Amino acid sequence: MKIYKGLDFDFFSNGCVATIGIFDGVHSAHLILLKKLRLNSAKYNLPSVIITFWPHPRSILQPNIELQFLTTPSEKYSLIEKTGLVDAIIEIPFSLEFSEISAQKFIENILLDKLKIKALILGYDHHFGKNREGNIRFFDFKNYSFEVLEIEKQTLNNNTINSSNIRKLLNDGDIENANLLLGRSFSIKGIVEEGKKIGRTLGFPTANIKTSLIEKIYPKGVFLVHVFVRNSKYNGLLNIGIRPTIDGLKLTVEVHILDFNLSIYDEEIEVYLIQKIREEQKFDSLGSLKNQIIEDKKLALLLLETNY
Repeated sequence: MKIYKGLDFDFFSNGCVATIGIFDGVHSAHLILLKKLRLNSAKYNLPSVIITFWPHPRSILQPNIELQFLTTPSEKYSLIEKTGLVDAIIEIPFSLEFSEISAQKFIENILLDKLKIKALILGYDHHFGKNREGNIRFFDFKNYSFEVLEIEKQTLNNNTINSSNIRKLLNDGDIENANLLLGRSFSIKGIVEEGKKIGRTLGFPTANIKTSLIEKIYPKGVFLVHVFVRNSKYNGLLNIGIRPTIDGLKLTVEVHILDFNLSIYDEEIEVYLIQKIREEQKFDSLGSLKNQIIEDKKLALLLLETNY
């Protein structure tokens, strides 16, 4: 899979089949769209292409809002590549100037002139162009030289499958339903860095994960997780929060890996959230915190034995 940043490329001289979107999370509805993209690229015997944008358009158009992402750009592109359904990603730099391009001009200058698309796959709620004027209905009464195909709304357990709903479920602590909509377990990846080693003094050493994108969503609380270290899978307890019993100063992401005693500083690990155990809370002493962690571990082991 090739990744192009900008609009300077020569890969599509014969045309392509394309879709447009942010694809945050690469969730189960995205996979349905990507399968249709691949089906039509095979039909036309042309490359399958995702057109996306970075920075996120809302960060440019609404700079005061707080954005949360399910995946960093590198995580997103890695997940897309693993599907085997996409030949190329075009990441267009988004700016205020770019936001002034009308839907019509976007179609003419990029989709037709540069990409020579033969088919466009769009989600039912996708918008593009100045003031979000372009969408699937934009094509109803226009006669372009390419086919336009719609992906209808996808639902599961009465939940619409989209990135916004998955973020809400994660923030609400409903990890199981968030993972169902994702089609996989939500994960956090990062490099292990040295911390204050307070967990070690309590008998529960933790790996402190240096996070890679401040806007990535970090649901707060204590979670049962699976941890992948050096291509091996372990179970663990993850805490995401400000550690109010200790300092309460900044957000930390730290995991206690069960039955594990290797040194992994400066190594990359990935944790997959399975179930929320409790909210983060402030205790009156480190001893009380230790007692709670003992209970958390007992519950985690019970859950692993009965459910996972």
